[in-house]
Amino acid sequence: MRYLVTGGSGLIGSNIVHELVRQGHEVVTTGKRNEQNIPSSVKLIEEDLTTIDWLSLGRFDAIFHQAAITDTLVHDRERMFVVNVQSSKELFSAVVQNGCKHIVYASSTAVYGAEPAPYIEGVTRLKPLNVYGESKKLLDDFAIQFAQEHLDIVIVGLRYCNVFGPGESHKGKMATLIYQLAEQMLAGNARVFEFGEQKRDYIYVKDVVAANLLASCAKKSCIVNCGGGKAISFNEVIRVLNKILGLGKKTEYMKNPYAEQYQSYTECDMTLAKKMIGFVPAWKFENAVKDYFNSGRLVSFEVLKKLSRG
Repeated sequence: MRYLVTGGSGLIGSNIVHELVRQGHEVVTTGKRNEQNIPSSVKLIEEDLTTIDWLSLGRFDAIFHQAAITDTLVHDRERMFVVNVQSSKELFSAVVQNGCKHIVYASSTAVYGAEPAPYIEGVTRLKPLNVYGESKKLLDDFAIQFAQEHLDIVIVGLRYCNVFGPGESHKGKMATLIYQLAEQMLAGNARVFEFGEQKRDYIYVKDVVAANLLASCAKKSCIVNCGGGKAISFNEVIRVLNKILGLGKKTEYMKNPYAEQYQSYTECDMTLAKKMIGFVPAWKFENAVKDYFNSGRLVSFEVLKKLSRG
């Protein structure tokens, strides 16, 4: 099979690329060479997403569209919409013109904004708090319309909720709280917003890869949540990290400067995802963090050795 993965140097894209290669498929991806070590067998297009000639790439059995501006603090509405919405429209149109019948794309629970959790597709209102969330809502709207106009294809949007795992170190301030807290706790105490009872629905990247592969075989177009299905408090994240990293760090609490635009509680209802694409999250939170640590990409073993000696 021949697949296109956009954003192959990102957290989710890189993990999808590696899994498809492991399964023996031909893969084309977009992005930049970095620490993700894109396999040499993969054709890498190091070009801006908005300038790629998608038609020239030929036919794909399915595409996994992960590339986007994901920084929720970006306020350049025009740039966000060009990259996240307009380029997606052009991509979908081109691959379908070339005969592709299956499209899977990255949406986000940011479309729900500050609406009460748990989020239920078709029930919870879509009220994004930022330009990023707005761009994903517009993409969802387009995908629904596109599917209605192309009844011979299946398009699935996955509303990601706090994806973590190997491959996020390059994201800097956009890396998950799990990765950022692990770094903090190696140098000092953990610092989170008062009083650590904010909750997030975290999903391990291996589960997200599984969801994408299932979505590429879906029978009907849909947009479904892609989360772990259970909210975890910041305090619980710190407890788990202390346990797995063998630390005993205390927690320091600070004021939240983003209080008015902050999602204090996210949680996905995963009923529809199970019904439509057969996806049920397999990784429990603590087991996922342990697996992440064992990969050597949450915290390097060398750093922990130095810490224990220090």
